[in-house]
Amino acid sequence: MNHPDQPADKPKTPDGVAADPLPSRPLTSATNRPSPRPRGGGSLALALLLSLLALAAAGYVAWQQWQLQRGSAADSQGMASLQQRVDTLGTRLGGLSDQRASLDQRLDDAAAVNRSLREELLGQAERTRNLEDAVARLAEKSLSGHDAMLLDETDSLLRMGAERYALFHDGQAAAVAYALADQTLAAVNDGAFSGVRQSVQAEREALLKSQPANQASALQQLQALRGAMDSLPLKPLDVPAAGQVGNAWSRIRHALASVVTVQRDNGAPLAVADARFARELAALDLAQAQAALLAHDSEGYAAALKRVDAGLASQFDDSAAAVQQARETLKQLESQLPARAPVQLGAALTELRNLRAVHALAPASAASTAAPARLPARQGGARS
Repeated sequence: MNHPDQPADKPKTPDGVAADPLPSRPLTSATNRPSPRPRGGGSLALALLLSLLALAAAGYVAWQQWQLQRGSAADSQGMASLQQRVDTLGTRLGGLSDQRASLDQRLDDAAAVNRSLREELLGQAERTRNLEDAVARLAEKSLSGHDAMLLDETDSLLRMGAERYALFHDGQAAAVAYALADQTLAAVNDGAFSGVRQSVQAEREALLKSQPANQASALQQLQALRGAMDSLPLKPLDVPAAGQVGNAWSRIRHALASVVTVQRDNGAPLAVADARFARELAALDLAQAQAALLAHDSEGYAAALKRVDAGLASQFDDSAAAVQQARETLKQLESQLPARAPVQLGAALTELRNLRAVHALAPASAASTAAPARLPARQGGARS
């Protein structure tokens, strides 16, 4: 170690010559200058310092090398991991490329299958369209034949009902024929004939209203009156009429009756012949009324009843209860028959025939217009 009273070593110059740090200081005297140190101590300190510096430098270099080695190891490990990840990504990319190639192949196969399916679908659509056309034509033929048969039957029933009413005035039988025609027309699939059904129903209701509701009971009453004609009392022959009691001519006739007597000589007594003739005439009128009722002859029926009533009033005893009851029965029978004009038939039949004529022309025109329009559609479908 250096003594405190000794001056520090002078710094050396690069040439190895010690330099004076204080050149301006005056030189001390020889008496005041310390004794020179031994030169071996300064060299040792310098050597130690240099050794320390060298050790510090070596330690720094070693630390730097260790840091570099550590960093290089970390870098190499990171590079290895990066290389491994790159290899993994490359493997994955290779797998994805294979999958992409497989998907492309599958897409190409699917496109080919779709094209074949589309062609088959177009062929199926064409065949289905042809089948539908064939079925439609067959259904049209069957429906047209079925409807034509029903319409023919309806036409026949309407004509039969009209002829029955025109020939025999049988509104009941004509109404039955019209009811059957309405049921037959209801089975037609074409809804255009619904208006004809309304006309048929209207004429049928008119026929039902034109007929007496109690025809059977009227026939029974007429038959009972015919049977009771033999028991009805006639007017007395010796009783003058009420209007001839105070007449002068009646008194003269009564005075001459004892002198001159006029009689009929037909082989039977006068009272017996008149009674038989009156009862037979009334019975014939009742029979004619029955025939007119069966023939639905309203005018003949009413005229026959009036003749029977007139015969009862002129030939039979009005004071008898049986005669009065017979006349009341005749009035009831006459009032029960509706006095209406004949029913006008034929409107429903005419409407039916007009509609059939129109529908007979419609399919031909529809087929002629639909056939050219359907052909381009089929060709277009085949090209697609």
